[in-house]
Amino acid sequence: MLTLKLINEETERVIKGLEKKHFNGAREAIQQVQQTDRLRRTVQQELDKTKQEAKKLASEIGMLMKNGKREEAEAIKLQVASLKQKDKELQEQMTQAENELTMQLCAIPNIPNDDVPEGKDASDNVVVKEGGVKPSLPEDALCHWDLCKKFNLIDFDLGVKITGAGFPVYIGKMARLQRALETFFLEEARKSGYLEVQPPFVVNQASGYGTGQLPDKEGQMYHATADDLYLIPTAEVPVTNIFRDVIIEEKDLPIKRCAYSACFRREAGSYGKDVRGLNRLHQFDKVEIVRIDTPQHSYESLNEMLQHVEGLLQKLELPYHILKLCGGDMSFTSAICYDFEVWSAAQQRWLEVSSVSNFESYQANRLKCRYRNADKKIELCHTLNGSALALPRIVAAIIENNQTPEGIRVPRCLVPYCGFEMLDDNNF
Repeated sequence: MLTLKLINEETERVIKGLEKKHFNGAREAIQQVQQTDRLRRTVQQELDKTKQEAKKLASEIGMLMKNGKREEAEAIKLQVASLKQKDKELQEQMTQAENELTMQLCAIPNIPNDDVPEGKDASDNVVVKEGGVKPSLPEDALCHWDLCKKFNLIDFDLGVKITGAGFPVYIGKMARLQRALETFFLEEARKSGYLEVQPPFVVNQASGYGTGQLPDKEGQMYHATADDLYLIPTAEVPVTNIFRDVIIEEKDLPIKRCAYSACFRREAGSYGKDVRGLNRLHQFDKVEIVRIDTPQHSYESLNEMLQHVEGLLQKLELPYHILKLCGGDMSFTSAICYDFEVWSAAQQRWLEVSSVSNFESYQANRLKCRYRNADKKIELCHTLNGSALALPRIVAAIIENNQTPEGIRVPRCLVPYCGFEMLDDNNF
């Protein structure tokens, strides 16, 4: 969440940033926060004054009793008792004001970086780079859901039987290709200096709050109510929370972590052509990269992450473009975000496969993720994360773009990991 220091010292910049994100009622929300903060400060001052006065009076009681001035001592005891009651009431007001302030801050999104373009929705996103060559397919080319049925690679109906729509069953060589992609992505991350971790796939409320999934995206997460745990929508959540309530030495930054996980998303309200086949699932696999860095270095880290993801797509021989998201299409928590999309030749459309974001200090403030600089001063870190990569749409593009009369050609970089060159009728 935004810091009170930023809100109070750069009020107009914050309001303009929120308006750039098309956050309704930006000025009113900020004014409400400032009003609650002033109330909290006033109550705190009154509380400090009351405690100081009670302490001073309490120190006089013993001396009065020692000098035989019992009546005066008893009178002061009554004053102290009255101050203690006032202290209790003020403590309650303080707790209420702090809780209200936290709720108000949690309802305000991060402000965008100055480099974020203006815009209302995805149509205003800016293509900053393109790469690869779009394949030319014959007129009878099949979409990936038909290819998967033809070669018995993915059974979507069986997934519906076992669980429901959006939970496919991968079969034979396709299951092996999934595993190969996961290993390839993890190995590439390791080569780039990311330390692999294997996190839990469920998290508690504190973790969901720390990275901003709660309370903003509560309805999009699967909730195990009996234990009050949430299935993760991405490995970003558990991996970033490793550093919740941690003070890191500046010399240890940047921290680089990667993790494979299954991801679970309710995708409430999704329907139509965009959800067919692998285009949108409730469960899918993904490798995530996460960085913790200083504010001075975080944008250099962002560029390195972008280069890493681009390198993966180049090795997979997939045509891609990189989008810089406009203010109106950004997530609640990001300060800047780049989306990678690959070309799906049979569907004739771009499919999002990665988002790489810098959250600046927004997540770190919620997480209390800090670092100690060379002057021994404690500062908030910057947090970053990116998909490197999400599998379903990568698989869809690989299947469609590489289809031949004999079967589906496997990208050369994956052959050492899966042990075969073609997805075909021989599915073992």
